[in-house]
Amino acid sequence: MLLQELKEEAVKLSPSDRLALVSAIIESLQNTPITKADRSSAIQRMRGLLKTDQPTPTDQDVAAMLEEWRVEKYLQ
Repeated sequence: MLLQELKEEAVKLSPSDRLALVSAIIESLQNTPITKADRSSAIQRMRGLLKTDQPTPTDQDVAAMLEEWRVEKYLQ
């Protein structure tokens, strides 16, 4: 069964049956060992998401951003 077909069938289930299905999926994932290579690969991908061409903001930049956010939140 393809993933799309499985999703379509899952939507047809009652809420309690869907919850049971989610629990069974989570349980099956908890029994699956995660290798160190998988974990390292995921960490490297996450680091790539955080990369930017812009320099790291200084303490003064962060303070200015916080002040701007507070003004927008509380004064407008």
